[in-house]
Amino acid sequence: MMPMAIYLDHNATTPLDSRVLDAMLPWLEGVHGNPSSIHRPGRAARDALDKARAQVAALVNARPTEVVFTSGGTEADNLALKGVCHGKPGGRLLISAIEHAAIMGPAGDLGRMGWQVERVPVDGECRLKHQALQKLLDRKVRLVSVMLANNETGVLQDVQAVAAAAHGQDALLHTDAIQAAGKLPVDFAALEADLLSLSAHKFGGPRGVGALIVHRRVGLLAQISGGGQERGLRGGTENLAGVVGFGAAAELAQSELQARMRHMRRLRDALESGLHSIPGVHIFAQSAQRLPNTVQLGLAGIHGEAAVMELDRHGIAVSSGSACHSGSGQPSHVLLAMGVEEMQARSAVRISIGGGNSLEDIHELLAALKALAASHSEALEPA
Repeated sequence: MMPMAIYLDHNATTPLDSRVLDAMLPWLEGVHGNPSSIHRPGRAARDALDKARAQVAALVNARPTEVVFTSGGTEADNLALKGVCHGKPGGRLLISAIEHAAIMGPAGDLGRMGWQVERVPVDGECRLKHQALQKLLDRKVRLVSVMLANNETGVLQDVQAVAAAAHGQDALLHTDAIQAAGKLPVDFAALEADLLSLSAHKFGGPRGVGALIVHRRVGLLAQISGGGQERGLRGGTENLAGVVGFGAAAELAQSELQARMRHMRRLRDALESGLHSIPGVHIFAQSAQRLPNTVQLGLAGIHGEAAVMELDRHGIAVSSGSACHSGSGQPSHVLLAMGVEEMQARSAVRISIGGGNSLEDIHELLAALKALAASHSEALEPA
């Protein structure tokens, strides 16, 4: 299969960093110990697991004992919501209206189990309405879940303020930081969150491994029972090669973060500057504080998925929104929550830049978008 000439869909997944692969290979090829075994190979595996746990913790300023490894971000989000809510009398759960499907799915499950699940609205720039949150909060709210960075618009939320409001009503705060980690500094302690989700493949690590950061004050009910691994919160032999790759990717992300941010922001600014010269282009949430790599735009009169396919024919990979809903034909729930009209929401295209992209990639994308807009305009002209 031929690789894409230009890959601009890094919010969906990132290429595996070659240095991460190098760190993983010994645990795929030559070392076979189970981290729970007490013999020498087992102890070597345990040491590797402990090192990776410390690396992931350092990325988000958490304690290694607070890191619970999972099979990915979706499991981490499920463990956070269901781990808090299962086994407790039904109460209220608040989530933002722009959460990823990995939050909306388990929230829906809890709703069918008798929990009262309510969505906190956002404004036209994808920012949480804090006054609305305050009105919804009361002592029956057990958990609030608000993502740190939106996967479609890239907009950042004031999670620290949400945590203060939630704690004021004795509720816990979970934040899905999956899109933020590796792109921005993430400080678990400073955010004052109780739970925080991560996924390795969003910043150069392998797919199929993630983590839930769990503050020591939080009691969780395990969702996968077994041999007591991960402090009894996630049974099953750890995916050691994946965890080692996660740790290596986390260490690289931490050491290279400032350089990565500067590079991505430079390309994003160049992209947005060029977009302003294309008729019919609208950049969503442009005035809000956003990730340095993300631009979500609308092309007037052009369906987003049609635009994605046309760019694909030019060897450029972008998306029409969340990869989890790609191909559904449905407008973005994020944009609808922002008050965007359905027709405009259907025109959405998301561009997410990575460390391997260049200004030349941006120029090629802009040229392709200009050609797409021009061809659409010509098609609309009367014969």
